[in-house]
Amino acid sequence: MTNDRQARAARAEQMRKERQKAERKQRNKITVAIVAVVVVLIALAAWGVKSLSDQNAKNTEVIEPRNLVDDGVPFPATGEADAAQKPIVELFEDFLCPACASFEQVSGKFLQSQAAAGEIQLRFMPFSFLHRQSTNDYSRRATNLAMCVVDQDGDEAFWKVHDSLYATQPQEGGAGPEDAALIELAEEAGVTGIDNCVRTEKFVPWIDQVQKTFSDDRKVSGTPSVFINGKESQARTPDELQKAIADASKS
Repeated sequence: MTNDRQARAARAEQMRKERQKAERKQRNKITVAIVAVVVVLIALAAWGVKSLSDQNAKNTEVIEPRNLVDDGVPFPATGEADAAQKPIVELFEDFLCPACASFEQVSGKFLQSQAAAGEIQLRFMPFSFLHRQSTNDYSRRATNLAMCVVDQDGDEAFWKVHDSLYATQPQEGGAGPEDAALIELAEEAGVTGIDNCVRTEKFVPWIDQVQKTFSDDRKVSGTPSVFINGKESQARTPDELQKAIADASKS
């Protein structure tokens, strides 16, 4: 091989090595870039999971819902101006309680019509004591939903959701509707924007506290319990309730 050919071969070999070196550098840059992107994506995913977890963390602080009267939800009266002087009918109920659903079916509309006419002051008193009768704590979660509704949208929206919860009441001993189904139920009643309140169980600590208060101070032991002007009544049917209300009006 002549010197000229040897020189060309050497230059070609040198150029080949330089190309390989450049290609390795390029591959290294691409690898580093890919690794960096993956690290960023992992960090973003971890942040997203933590953020979502933080948003859905269960509340442990006792927070009282707004728009209550003496720990109860009033029925929106549209009747006489002196309705405030009428007997106070308090219904201590649990949304998982079958007897409560039966009571509402028999007498709920009667009491609501009396309240709407201004003949009585009607209040729903949350008494969620059946949380062990459900595999997914439906009793307290359903009451929490109702409290989320009254806190945000007031008593009129609450009573719509109240009726819907009893119309779709699950059986004791199994799983009740999950949070997504409860949120959908509220949306069907025209209430939106309470997703976080429902998922964090915002009012459950208050629900537990008020249930204990009713047990200790009012001696409520089960549901449904009916109190008229602060005294427990055994009236359950519309006729019985009407008589008990009339007697309370005289006293």
